[in-house]
Amino acid sequence: MHQHDRRTLRSAVPPSSAPNGAGGRFFRAAGIAAVCAGALLTAGCFTPPRQRTVRVHTAAGLERAVTAANRWGGHVLIHLAPGTYALTETLVVTAPNVTLEGQPGARRRVIVQGDGMSPKARVGNLIRVSGSHFTLIGMTLRRSRWHLIQIAGEDGAEAPLIRDCVLENAYEQLIKVSDSAAHPGASANDGIVEHCLFQYTAGIGPEYYIGGIDAHGAKHWIVRDNVFRNIASPSHAVAEFAVHFWDGSADDLVERNLIVNCDRGIGFGLDGRPNHGGVIRNNMIYHAPDHDPFADTGIALTDSPDTQVYNNTIVLQSDYPNAIEYRFPVTRNVFIANNLTNRAIASRNGGRATVTHNVTDATAQWFVNAAAGDLRLASAIPQVMAAGVPIAALRDDFSGQARPRRMAPDIGADQWRAP
Repeated sequence: MHQHDRRTLRSAVPPSSAPNGAGGRFFRAAGIAAVCAGALLTAGCFTPPRQRTVRVHTAAGLERAVTAANRWGGHVLIHLAPGTYALTETLVVTAPNVTLEGQPGARRRVIVQGDGMSPKARVGNLIRVSGSHFTLIGMTLRRSRWHLIQIAGEDGAEAPLIRDCVLENAYEQLIKVSDSAAHPGASANDGIVEHCLFQYTAGIGPEYYIGGIDAHGAKHWIVRDNVFRNIASPSHAVAEFAVHFWDGSADDLVERNLIVNCDRGIGFGLDGRPNHGGVIRNNMIYHAPDHDPFADTGIALTDSPDTQVYNNTIVLQSDYPNAIEYRFPVTRNVFIANNLTNRAIASRNGGRATVTHNVTDATAQWFVNAAAGDLRLASAIPQVMAAGVPIAALRDDFSGQARPRRMAPDIGADQWRAP
């Protein structure tokens, strides 16, 4: 394993959006001149250090600005003008509260790239973060030898925010969250990844050792409202997951993501390297027929006890038989409900779960455009309508529409609305 592996403004995440009512943990004050958070901070009012703003328009200027931000001790916003920034070295962020801001809402206008998607490229990671409260917003990252971003949990890189970005074409995982046995008490917790696109533009990856978000020891993360495309292996073995929390991760929330033509969708845990708890809900996962040679399952719980998987929609038109799997005796006290699939929900190797109110015989005709990954309901399907079990934490659907509060929800990620 390589040893390479918020932010200007973040509002509190409401408890209904965070696993185990953890909303308060996501409160961030950086970038606010003065915040009175009496309900959250016993000290009452907290005034953060004044934030500097640095504007750059060249790769050399960007590299100098990151070095200066570290020297100043952080609390720096680095604003990138539109253009392409071809890095000659990794941007190493060691200070807290450093923000790299491109063009929010126009993320293709700012491109930060390495010298190639190849094991021979000079630039390993584009960005390595060991400072807390790092923010990346409004830009495209592409072409690296290792990862586009490594969040170094072994260095205590807490609470990163990655928002409104395109992350594409790395030779390994697009985002790596790392830890180290040499620092057993350190991990990268409380991260948020939202409104981003993860993809391989060739329609398939360069090798099997690729993934979208690959997180070790990551606790209380939120991954929501992202799109993952073509994270698929061309040869040798199955690719890693579009979203994978494992190896000591716990209590993470993965919701409202669209995953299309990826070898594996969402994974919690791995053989002998468990995850604990967490919620997977309101995701849509689609795989086309004969699209990739190693197409696998949609959602996998592997050594992942106390996990909840509900109201996801999964349509696999590959040959793989199972949409959701829960594996090994460590996987217990698991709740799997209200999922809409066209393939089985299966225990493997002694996994145990409460499996209820799922529909596993969906057809492509039930959806608006399954071939494009649009798994919204095309019509009112009797087996689906108001057929789910009520779940207190289920407040909305894939599109953010409110779920009914006084009746059973629809099964799957989409709550049907008549035209």
